[in-house]
Amino acid sequence: MRFEFKTLKPAPHFAEIPAEKWSNWIWQMQQTLNTEADFSKVFELNEGERGGFGQGGKLFKVSATPYYSSLGASCQSIRRTLLPTGLEVKPGAQQMEDPLAEIVHSPTSRIIHRYSDRVLFLVTDTCSVYCRYCTRKRFTGQEEGLINRQDYQNALQYIRNHKGIREVILSGGDPLTLSNRILGQTLRDIRAIENIEIIRIGSKMPAVCPMRVDKELIATLKEYSPVYMMTHFSHPKELTKEAADALGLLVDHGIPIFNQTVLLNGINNHAAIIQALSRRLLYLRVKPYYIFQCDPSEGTDHLRTSIESSEKIVKELWGHLSGLAMPTLSLDIPSGGGKTTLVPNFLEKSSEGLREYRGWDGRRGIYKNPEGEEILPPDVGEYFEEWEVLKRAKTPCP
Repeated sequence: MRFEFKTLKPAPHFAEIPAEKWSNWIWQMQQTLNTEADFSKVFELNEGERGGFGQGGKLFKVSATPYYSSLGASCQSIRRTLLPTGLEVKPGAQQMEDPLAEIVHSPTSRIIHRYSDRVLFLVTDTCSVYCRYCTRKRFTGQEEGLINRQDYQNALQYIRNHKGIREVILSGGDPLTLSNRILGQTLRDIRAIENIEIIRIGSKMPAVCPMRVDKELIATLKEYSPVYMMTHFSHPKELTKEAADALGLLVDHGIPIFNQTVLLNGINNHAAIIQALSRRLLYLRVKPYYIFQCDPSEGTDHLRTSIESSEKIVKELWGHLSGLAMPTLSLDIPSGGGKTTLVPNFLEKSSEGLREYRGWDGRRGIYKNPEGEEILPPDVGEYFEEWEVLKRAKTPCP
């Protein structure tokens, strides 16, 4: 089966915009919709959405590019991810300002160091769309834009001082809202740090403003290779021809792409939708990487699924979806602790040295541990020093 990716038709409000403007990412960012009046030109707002806008300062910032607004106008599921609702200010089962305890793991401004070998570097607080399920509402959308120079230098120095850090993940905000000049300088400064092997960029721009991926950006990324792109597609309707072309441009120039999806109530919480998204991404040479349980950030209760329903979705996919297309279901432990993988449980019973499983097709099988002593590889000592450096890079929280 060959998938067809359709060109997005601008919403009627943007119908007269010349193609050269519409396809310019800077124009898209300059024309973002921010107010109820802006969105009313594209959407016929319902009572709940008007109630959301009516919350004023109590509400997480609302913003979307003309491109993504047009996509939301044609797809109810995407609409729910970008328009506010009065439900966002109602108390829920769990409401946390900092659900992942990032503040505790922030040794210096703009750095989050949770895992030994890698850090998050929050290079901007600006996004191209403010997703209603955002986990970092305390930080994003504060309109600071660029990081101040002292915080920037302190962040770089922290990475230099901790030799076990091998990977930097640019996040925020969305790093691709930065100009190519500033993004290039950031990549240059990170690549100059001797202990850094891998740079990742987490971005929803390929979904929200795919015209951002142009030849100038590609040249910037290639110069500081290896750079990995971590995209955020959560619904198959986001995979328009424009988005498919952007992803193709990245992959064609040697930039690997991994996708992260959030399971969202009433938006993508069905095996049929997740398989459609995953198979289309894989067809575009994008690896479906993680499918996350929605974090309990403030105002997200109505968008969260239960863990039981999430596990049911993934278990239904098991055996019907190629391992290449299967994302890993994961929960970020509230209050810190990092990710825990949620895997469908196929274990029926176990005893010492023996486990019995029932597979996705209902068949049972037994796995027996081998007899005899387990031995270490003879050359393991060659890697001890490298391993110890990694482990010392981050002291676990008590």
